Amino acid sequence: MGAVTIKDTDSRKELPIADVDITVANGAAEAPAKSDASGFYFIRLKKWIRKGRPVTVRFRHPNYEPLDIQEIADGKLYVAQLVPKAKRPDNVPSIVIGNVRVRYSIKAPRTMNVGSAVKSFEVKNVGNIPCNHQVPCSPDGKWKAELGAVTLDAGTGNEFINARVSCIAGPCPFTRIESDDIARPSQQITAKARNWSDTATFLVEAEVIHVMQSAIDHQAYPVIFGSALNFTLPQNAEGVSFEADIGGDTIIYPLGPLLLLSWANCNARSNGEGTIYRCELKSGYRFQ
Repeated sequence: MGAVTIKDTDSRKELPIADVDITVANGAAEAPAKSDASGFYFIRLKKWIRKGRPVTVRFRHPNYEPLDIQEIADGKLYVAQLVPKAKRPDNVPSIVIGNVRVRYSIKAPRTMNVGSAVKSFEVKNVGNIPCNHQVPCSPDGKWKAELGAVTLDAGTGNEFINARVSCIAGPCPFTRIESDDIARPSQQITAKARNWSDTATFLVEAEVIHVMQSAIDHQAYPVIFGSALNFTLPQNAEGVSFEADIGGDTIIYPLGPLLLLSWANCNARSNGEGTIYRCELKSGYRFQ
């Protein structure tokens, strides 16, 4: 097994080469192989090829000079470096591509404030009546009390947040809010209050939100070495496209699932945490 890369004096330009046809001379391999998007290849030798025996491995790609390497069958990693074929000179000037940006979107929960809710309710009672252990009573157990409540529904898909209850009329010093969990986000909330004096009025208020999955746009700048650009995106990235300046105009090029571009050949591979993209310019184009 091994890898196939471009041969270059600058290690940053030793980019992986995909779709290289790999064979072993004299029919020593069980089947031919191809390099993947990372340049990796694996070719299985036939059982009669013993360790330490010399083999000739052949690498062929239409855009690169053919390469045969003489190696010894062993457990090493075999890296092949191919030389790009010389491009024929022509009188047509190269199209310049500049200011390349990568655009993509990621779906994430998004909270929207869609309104608010306000409702009042009364807790009727008569003050100064001893409790005599007839619940409900005042917190100290001395006076007869009454409990009151009101329930609000935000509607399907909505939630209340920042809910609060307050006494707004009547002998408020002799009341107590009983809604301990009202501040938790919920589609329904119930406001409760205790009153051990004369009738009091309470007000419940809350904000209404709607949580939904929405696409959030992102932008990234690829790294360019020579005639190739490289970038990595999260696994859940969607709608990948390029935005580039060509001939003085800014143009958007959707990449699509087939990774087709008019000005470059692209491939992609996953590394477990994201997707690595590499695009190499076609003949007649150059980066600014």
